[in-house]
Amino acid sequence: MGAMSDEMEPGSDAPEGSVLRISRTLAIPHRELTWRFTGSGGPGGQHANTANTKVDLRFDVEASEALGPQQRQRLLSRYGREVKVVESGQRSQARNRDAALGRLADLIRDGLRVERRRVATKPGRGAVERRLQAKRQRSDTKKQRRSRNWD
Repeated sequence: MGAMSDEMEPGSDAPEGSVLRISRTLAIPHRELTWRFTGSGGPGGQHANTANTKVDLRFDVEASEALGPQQRQRLLSRYGREVKVVESGQRSQARNRDAALGRLADLIRDGLRVERRRVATKPGRGAVERRLQAKRQRSDTKKQRRSRNWD
């Protein structure tokens, strides 16, 4: 670990028992998260040159004990072995950490969402009638625009 980067072991700064709440039934312990802090790029003067405010948050899907087998498989198929979030929008490391946790929770929530299969249905009788009526009306409009032969 150099002067430009701080790295924390998974969950080393979190109080014992801290969790990232994903849903009512799923909470990921902070010990399963890996944090890395580096200096944010771009302008900002002395503060930006000395403060490690950029947050790199990683969650190892394969090694997680919090996920069930179906949840693990769903996340692996959508994101791969690791879910990674990088946040550097704020000047404060604490705010970037909070934003990164929120984005990670959103990503995992979206990754676990099961898409409902669409059930094909026939159009109703009213919809068919409206479509045919619109076609007749359009046809009449075009007939009226045709040039007449005045021989």
